[in-house]
Amino acid sequence: MSTTSPRRAPRKAPAERAAELAQAARTIALEQGLAAITLRNVARRAGVASGLVAHYYPTVDALVAETFSSIVAAETEEVAALLAELPTPRQGLSLLLDTLLDDRRLDVTAVWVEAWSLGRRNETLAVSVRDQMDAWQSVIKDLVTAGIAAGEFSTPDAESVAWQILGMIDGLNAQALVRWNGVADRHTHLARAVEVMVGAAPSSLVSARGPDGH
Repeated sequence: MSTTSPRRAPRKAPAERAAELAQAARTIALEQGLAAITLRNVARRAGVASGLVAHYYPTVDALVAETFSSIVAAETEEVAALLAELPTPRQGLSLLLDTLLDDRRLDVTAVWVEAWSLGRRNETLAVSVRDQMDAWQSVIKDLVTAGIAAGEFSTPDAESVAWQILGMIDGLNAQALVRWNGVADRHTHLARAVEVMVGAAPSSLVSARGPDGH
């Protein structure tokens, strides 16, 4: 009686295999959530044995933390690149508010929200969450600071204001995950609140979005 041995994954260079496993974990996180990242699930998605995943990632906590950082850091870098193309800090802050409230980014928002919860018991993840929050706060603080220097904003504490803006964005996005419509246009309400916080001219941060809403 013949038996069939399990097919082995083709041998790949370590860097290529690590990238493949990392991509599998990111896909799982965006589709199913961070909690769905297990050695077995990543192995199944990548088409390899669980032992191979464990070779690259000895602990699931480290894999979850790395996956979270990879997803959210990519968004931070993407938005920072968009801001760098604009001529004024005011335009940059307006774009940032609109971009981060874009419903097309709710998959990343869901990763953030889950990371805050899982980070209570996964300190490795908690460290990554704190680092990525610091990165976002820095992006916003730099915009506010540049706006003050350009005479577009007037606030004595750009750092604190940046934390407040970040908290408001996070809160509104978390509410959007359950489709709660507390206000008819959260973009406009947020922009008007931020105008007061940074000392900008009224309606100067309310974006003129196109007819498609973007």
